[in-house]
Amino acid sequence: MSDVDAEATNLHPHTSHWGTYEAEVRDGEVVAVHPFKGDTNPSSLLDNIPGSTRHRARIAQPMVRAGWLDGGPGPSQRRGSEPFVAVDWAEITERLAQELQRVVGVHGAEAIYGGSYGWASAGRFHHAQSQVHRFLNGLGGYTSSVNTYSLGASAVILPRVVGAYGDVFQRATAWPIIAEHTDLMVCFGGITLKNLGVSPGGVSRHIGADYLHLAAQRGTEFVLFSPLRDDLSGPNVTWHPLRPGTDVAVMLALAYVLDSQGLHDTAFLERYCEGYDQFVRYLRGLDDGQPKTPEWAEQISGIPADSLRLLARRMAVQRTLITVSWSLQRIEHGEQAPWMGVVLAAMLGQIGLPGGGFGHGYGSMAEVGTGRLPFGLPTLPQNRNPISTFIPVARVSDMLLRPGEEFDYNGQRLTYPDIRLVYWCGGNPFHHHQDIGRLRRAIARPDTIVVHDPYWTPMARHADIVLPSTISLEREDIGGSRNDPCLVAMHQAIAPYEQARDDYSTFAAIADALGFGEKFTEGRTAREWLTHLYSQWQERVRTQHGLVIPPFEEFWHEGYLELPAPNDVVLLGDFRADPDAHPIATPSGRIEIFSSEIDAFGYDDCVGHPAWFEPSEWLGSERARKFPLHLIANQPRTRLHSQLDMGKVSQASKVQGREPVRLHPADAAHRGIVDGDVVKVFNDRGSCLAGAILSDDMSRGVVQLSTGAWYDPIDPSDVNSLCVHGNPNTLTPDIGTSRLAQGCSGQHALVQIEKFEGPLPPIR
Repeated sequence: MSDVDAEATNLHPHTSHWGTYEAEVRDGEVVAVHPFKGDTNPSSLLDNIPGSTRHRARIAQPMVRAGWLDGGPGPSQRRGSEPFVAVDWAEITERLAQELQRVVGVHGAEAIYGGSYGWASAGRFHHAQSQVHRFLNGLGGYTSSVNTYSLGASAVILPRVVGAYGDVFQRATAWPIIAEHTDLMVCFGGITLKNLGVSPGGVSRHIGADYLHLAAQRGTEFVLFSPLRDDLSGPNVTWHPLRPGTDVAVMLALAYVLDSQGLHDTAFLERYCEGYDQFVRYLRGLDDGQPKTPEWAEQISGIPADSLRLLARRMAVQRTLITVSWSLQRIEHGEQAPWMGVVLAAMLGQIGLPGGGFGHGYGSMAEVGTGRLPFGLPTLPQNRNPISTFIPVARVSDMLLRPGEEFDYNGQRLTYPDIRLVYWCGGNPFHHHQDIGRLRRAIARPDTIVVHDPYWTPMARHADIVLPSTISLEREDIGGSRNDPCLVAMHQAIAPYEQARDDYSTFAAIADALGFGEKFTEGRTAREWLTHLYSQWQERVRTQHGLVIPPFEEFWHEGYLELPAPNDVVLLGDFRADPDAHPIATPSGRIEIFSSEIDAFGYDDCVGHPAWFEPSEWLGSERARKFPLHLIANQPRTRLHSQLDMGKVSQASKVQGREPVRLHPADAAHRGIVDGDVVKVFNDRGSCLAGAILSDDMSRGVVQLSTGAWYDPIDPSDVNSLCVHGNPNTLTPDIGTSRLAQGCSGQHALVQIEKFEGPLPPIR
């Protein structure tokens, strides 16, 4: 008997990226969710769930764009504006199988883009990317993507500086160690409590805020460099409201004080680091004639030089942890902030000491600082992709618009493929990709775009073929994360909506039509896969780690399984104790302050050591004369990315139905804007409406508009149309961080704001 056939009212264990919970079901409907009993700080995002399960935004049956259905595959400017036609599952399965066969037969498997970026479900089996990649690999492969929008720059620069970049946040110094040992936290970009609510794979216990409170009680002092005061809330915080994007200049000035006053740890730099001598020539201005003094940094950042001198001296005598948020590498030249953060910590000589050194991602996600399981979790094999072609994930518009063009990436010279079919499952690039007008021009180029999604997201609206997926509460799965101590039996709580199917069933049917159904399913149902993956994992953990895991039936009945996770990790502690026995995975085996490999690439936008590069868009640029406000497009506090934007919590934050934009009262008064007005935010890339909220928790000249509002153009046929809902990616630039990483640079943009006059357009 399935869970949905049990009692009329029941509690069902489940998990999401923002928290583990129990779904309360009455008469087949989710009426409430209850946080995991062990979670002292559950995320308010859980309240987005109940009202979203049967929302009008759900996709009820397979749909095909009318022009594609009538005229067949081909480029189309009508994506996003043309109506859809309902078809049955049998017909669309056959039509899609034929189209996949055509594309592979005529253009090769490389012509399919299957990057399919997005978080979707927290489940280990019904994981959208795993399912689509397994399917496409069975078909013959696909053009893939590497890295993420979250960490595109760090994923490339940190391996060259400190080895495996994942260790920096997955094996970050644990929160209990920070609370006990850290005297001073210098936080570039902050430690934002709202972001501590989420983590890929789920969160059973939100512990970060508790340990920050304990640290403050013990006397830890916090220094925040950010244009937003609430990027670090709580006691003992000194706020330095610097100009957005100037953090590296501040770090260089702090380093200059350490060097010029003999406060740097020369023994540590000699024993554990490579290339300080090359870097210090730049720091002192020996080659470019510009010493990176506090006065120099003050002109760039607006932070008084004397404040920087005093802080540098404090850092040298206290147990200091330098933290850099992920947001600082999601800007042009984003490689520089995490690299310079490591260098600054190395100069203090505290890397590898409890409570000292550096961190990257505290306050960016819940998993940072939580301790990592010593073993992996059950995972669906994706099998091998025989196609080697790939792109950095944030270069998707470039790929679609410039087939055959060469580009640089991490020392390689690559070529964009000619993509004819895009297959997207469980993601919404209109949330995470920049310059939506350009993105719309790009997605008009392929012959066919296929989307699996439970909801009519903007990406689904711009597809040719839309297949309705179940939500996680409508299926069984196993949930968990390697940085969380709880594995969750995700029970099915409600029946699938209308004709929605899980992605596994959808792909199994298409694979069967293409002749490789048995290869895809291996003869197993979804429940049989859960049992199989769990049993394999159970045996692997027993033989390799000596840990006895209960059988699947017991786990499923109990609903949860507690696993051992360390909470005493110190980042690079083993390396500090014995660098010869525990070298890091860099060419020198040491921390690379100067990288001879990067230097040899000859890039003009990322040289062999961290440096200050003036951004194209910042308040010190000529462009600011026309667009005098610096937009920060950060993560929202009322949802994860764009997920469940229709949910209760997200909708409650809207201003006259629009996404809120915060601006300083002085900037608002200058424009005749009062709290609650609908305003137009614009630049030469696009425009959107938003609801004004006045706040002095930000620097003058800075506005903040979170990502994630579903893109809603007033005229869907116009790729540059005004978005009436408030999506900041109508405004953000679509450029790589540099030729090294080609990461996302969508955190910042220059804009202008004016009060919107006239009747308010409706939101779809």
